Amino acid sequence: MTRSFLFLLGSARACGNTEMLARLAAEQLPAATEQRWLNLTEHRLADFVDGRHDEANRPHHEAEEFLRQATLAATDIVIASPLYWYSVSSYTKRYLDYWSRWLRTPDPDFKAQMADRTLWGVTALAHREEEVAAPLVMTLNHSAAYMGMRFGGVLLGNGSHPGQVLDDEQAIIRAKTFFAQDAPLARFPYQEG
Repeated sequence: MTRSFLFLLGSARACGNTEMLARLAAEQLPAATEQRWLNLTEHRLADFVDGRHDEANRPHHEAEEFLRQATLAATDIVIASPLYWYSVSSYTKRYLDYWSRWLRTPDPDFKAQMADRTLWGVTALAHREEEVAAPLVMTLNHSAAYMGMRFGGVLLGNGSHPGQVLDDEQAIIRAKTFFAQDAPLARFPYQEG
């Protein structure tokens, strides 16, 4: 099966450290691997309103359907979000909130279709202590586990000022092999077996 990577850029800053790190990791993918890069600031979703249990069918907006189709077309979904207040950016969180809607409308098979995919994360943080990114990592891991997806983990890099992540030697080393690893089926840490 040919792999198709969807990179979702969730930063409020164009060409920021997270995007630089994601692009460095993507350069290591085999040449035949399809890559699609979408900036969530350019495909803005409306504020999420949870209408999953409403009888009325809410209309879908163009950006929502575009992102849903792009998500379903990918074998590998890469959330490239800087660490904002110890979690994903608001753009990224809104995108993930829409997964709740897509579980029921317009096609209730969204979860089943996502089950054979892999979720990855890339983030830049302004702390040397990588454990501060644990809430972001848990958000992505738990989202993948709920959907029955594989979770490739999160590539972390340190950088606050533009381009600073390129000085993080350990992040650069990890980026070179990040997508080459086998991603296990995601699971909640409190699950047995």
